[in-house]
Amino acid sequence: MTSSDEQGVLAALRLLLHASKHARADDLPGLTSEAAALIGARTAVLYVVDYDQVQLIPLLDAEPVADPVTLQIRGPVPVEGTLGGRCFSEIAVQVTTGTGDGEVGCSVWVPVLDGTDRLGVLELVFDEPVDLESGLQEDVTLLAGLIAELIMTRKALGDYIERTRRRLPMLLEAELQWNLLPPLTFAAPQVSIAGVLMPTTEVAGDSFDYAVNGDVAHLAIVDAMGHGLEATLMSAVAIGALRNARRSGLDLMDTVRSMNKHVAAQFGESKFVTAIIGELDTRKGVWTWVNAGHPAALVVRGGRVVKVLDSCINPPLGLQQDRPAVGDERLERGDRLLLYTDGVIEARDESGEFFGRQRLVDFISRESASGRPAAETLRRLNIAILSHQDGLLQDDATTLMVEWSGEDARRIG
Repeated sequence: MTSSDEQGVLAALRLLLHASKHARADDLPGLTSEAAALIGARTAVLYVVDYDQVQLIPLLDAEPVADPVTLQIRGPVPVEGTLGGRCFSEIAVQVTTGTGDGEVGCSVWVPVLDGTDRLGVLELVFDEPVDLESGLQEDVTLLAGLIAELIMTRKALGDYIERTRRRLPMLLEAELQWNLLPPLTFAAPQVSIAGVLMPTTEVAGDSFDYAVNGDVAHLAIVDAMGHGLEATLMSAVAIGALRNARRSGLDLMDTVRSMNKHVAAQFGESKFVTAIIGELDTRKGVWTWVNAGHPAALVVRGGRVVKVLDSCINPPLGLQQDRPAVGDERLERGDRLLLYTDGVIEARDESGEFFGRQRLVDFISRESASGRPAAETLRRLNIAILSHQDGLLQDDATTLMVEWSGEDARRIG
């Protein structure tokens, strides 16, 4: 049975570390294969997840290589109903023995993570069955982690990875929004955060932001009125003002006032942005927020939605005149907060029926009760919303979920 080869693993990691100084994004498929060969794998394929998180798309060389066993060109792997998809959704190494044509070898699927942000999976094909208990699982996880670092650094220097991830062309509005986002997932010992934008290639006015500074997690979700580039610019100004205020040391109240001032100054009295801007004290579990004309956040506890935080609603950003009212809520360990834009509940099916808040509540309750991580819960929610509207959203639909664990961070990827 194949086991860990310490020298081979060190050589593979050394190869990738040296490549970090000069490699292009286009070099990743070849580097992945070279590194995998050093740990005894016959074939290696690196898959990146598409923007909709429904397919794992292989990063292939300019001249696609046929798999030596199946003699088939590698194609996209669905996240639903496949071993590679299970590896991605559960963030767990998966192994399949045999090749389907009498061969003895096996495939090992490894999550590729940037911190807790799921970038894709790595498939390694071995000639013999593997023994993960020998240390191989740790070795392939280290290999995938270093490949993830290369993906994150190389994708900023070239377009190969971005082009691969896109199943459809992306509008300018969406291009701008995605470039403003923080990573889709984050986890620390006391708090975990996950967010998603839809429709991925056409999103315009929706966005979200977060930052964790010391014991405070800062969170925001925004929805600019209208559609098109102006909506994108409004949300960008709102997020930019938020970050500027936060980095200048302003408190929550003054941060909201700054956001309101800049939106009004740039777009006039007839334009506005709805938003929830809040701070979570990760020591005490106290959530303090300002709701600026936005759908109220939901509190999920013990697998069910227990509260709608609608006690104080202020005018949208750009239209506020006075100091906004501030709400606060003490969470219990393990509680989740769900923030969402109106496009989530206003998605209509062909008969005109809304997805609705009750359907949202039922879905989130069911997924939370199953124990699924927040990021996977949101991925599945997006699929449900798209299915409800027959795969074509008429409005932006964005979700942001934060989980307060108090002491032990729960898996979120």
